[in-house]
Amino acid sequence: MKKNLILPALLLSVTIGYSQKNAYELASPNGQNKIKFELVKNAPKYAVSHGKTEVITPSDMGFVLKNNENLSTDFEIKNVKQSSFDETWEQVWGEKKKIRNHYNQLSVELQQKSGNKRKLEIQFRAFDDGVAFRYVYPKQNVKDSIFIMDEKTTFNLKEDGKAWWIPANRENRDEYLFKDAPVSKLDTVLTPLTIESKNGLALSFHEANLVDFASMTLVNTTGTQLKSDLVPWSDGVKVRVKDSFTSSWRTLQIGEKPADLITSYLILNLNEPNKLKNTSYFKPYKYFGIWWGMHIGKYTFWESDKQGATTKHAEEYIDFTAKEGFHHLLIEGWNKGWTPAWYENHMHMFSFTKSADNFDLEKVVAYGKAKNVELMGYHETGSNLINYLKEVDEGFALYKKLGIHTVKIGHVGSKLNMKENHFGQFGVNYFRYILEKAAQYDLAVLYHESIKDTGERRTYPNMISREAARGQEYNAWSEGNPPNHLTIIPFTRLLSGPMDFTPGIFDVEVKQGYPGKRVHGTTAQQLALYVTIYAPIQMMADLPENYEGKPALQFLKDVPTDWEDTKVLEGKIGEYITTARKDRNSNDWYLGTITNEKARDVNVSLSFLDKNATYEAQIYADAEGTDETHNPESVAISKKTVKASDVLKLHLGGAGGTAIRFKKI
Repeated sequence: MKKNLILPALLLSVTIGYSQKNAYELASPNGQNKIKFELVKNAPKYAVSHGKTEVITPSDMGFVLKNNENLSTDFEIKNVKQSSFDETWEQVWGEKKKIRNHYNQLSVELQQKSGNKRKLEIQFRAFDDGVAFRYVYPKQNVKDSIFIMDEKTTFNLKEDGKAWWIPANRENRDEYLFKDAPVSKLDTVLTPLTIESKNGLALSFHEANLVDFASMTLVNTTGTQLKSDLVPWSDGVKVRVKDSFTSSWRTLQIGEKPADLITSYLILNLNEPNKLKNTSYFKPYKYFGIWWGMHIGKYTFWESDKQGATTKHAEEYIDFTAKEGFHHLLIEGWNKGWTPAWYENHMHMFSFTKSADNFDLEKVVAYGKAKNVELMGYHETGSNLINYLKEVDEGFALYKKLGIHTVKIGHVGSKLNMKENHFGQFGVNYFRYILEKAAQYDLAVLYHESIKDTGERRTYPNMISREAARGQEYNAWSEGNPPNHLTIIPFTRLLSGPMDFTPGIFDVEVKQGYPGKRVHGTTAQQLALYVTIYAPIQMMADLPENYEGKPALQFLKDVPTDWEDTKVLEGKIGEYITTARKDRNSNDWYLGTITNEKARDVNVSLSFLDKNATYEAQIYADAEGTDETHNPESVAISKKTVKASDVLKLHLGGAGGTAIRFKKI
């Protein structure tokens, strides 16, 4: 990994705009984003501004510990440190190869004047694309375990705005449709929380580098004030540690427009550099799966006369995968333990080493190797982690022995062990433990029903993707995802990191599936999702027979999953988005543009292309007259010679899209 590094240095004149007794101001490198810190009646407060715009007015900080001990007041400042940091680092894989990490930092060391005289350090960082802060509670003379009962951090927004939100602490975790509402009308919500502020700025609240701490949700307390609400253990305690803790970074990304949030890398920059010595076992890829057939009811997950995971089906899928030039296949339901009630809240007993009837894992792996197709492993825990942790080493060792390098791990269930929240400290620690263990077995991890992404893929590049949102499968057996869902998640859920949405359904009317269930969009829109939704692995989710002989399959063969650069050309939350990405391994660019239920004409400036080159634009668009309900599977394929000075005029049908490959000539 190459780095251009400027070591931290004291830059008092740059970092601190002014200081007076108990008050300090920290500015971002370009001077636009500023954090003001001060002690007010011995209590820490902070405020945030962007240029001349107040974003957050003075807001509370601190914690409440057990026995109602207040760790938010009675402080005095013991020391203040300022520094600046600037580096450019390279992602092992990602949506952008080289990322600049440039910030100014202010660290304030506090100590309470009475009682246990506890110490607390607050670290602030100001970036050109936002601000962040975290709490560090160092080891100290107080000889007791730490029980955090509440976090008192507030975010007092100066202006109201339209918030795009999903609820927190619900049975389906984070698998809900986003809604919009004024900040002043919110209840308790998950992050990332994206806000189109009345002051004209686009804001996103989230957290970064979440380790051994509870996940932060946000609750509206009064007016436009949001408060941190940590997800608790089952006994009500929020965080329990032995003698010290470091919270995740509380983050606020700030953009002039919503599209700016998508190309902010603040979350990644707040995580530690890569800790893995070996990352060679994972390279970004696309994969097929014995998966969609189970969701639409063609096959079953469990052993039956319609069992999906059989040796026969696996060999057929491997044949198709190899014939079409792909190299990875996911097979769900391959192991013992599946029942018709597998998804219900129950301590299910899955095996992670024993094959289901009619499935021979070793034989299937050998068959795949002969055709240069590698299996992806699959572990469905059913959220019974007591059972899983007993077998996880044996299960991972089996995969390593067989030459399998990716494992998808599911956690269906409203609570872990039917007791603890996925998002609480218990869940946070479990998901990090499994991630680190997987690295020991040269396994990359794809989580479903997991804790949200907080940028740990920088530190552990084997954390390749996760679900953590409402994905494609809802189109198979529920009312489905409305067309605007796909135009919301790039500005919300995807701000946290890659998503395994499982795009690529060609038979969007799902003719072999449950009556009345379908994908609420066009096939061309499904193609565009490979560009508008980022992940280093992308599923081609449909059945093989629905790809057979379809010219549009060529786009899925061509589109990469590892990028040199990403540009969001335009977009409006809930309405449309146009994204361009440059392939890391060629001179090609790719573009995806999608719309909600409304048909739309889009004018795309090609100024992102090399100005000294000519390209062949290979265009996959909604055919004339096509939309969600009129001939939705019809894709018009055309070619056109273009240059950077050109503007492409594209028509998107309702719930439609266009996907383009720009091949350098």
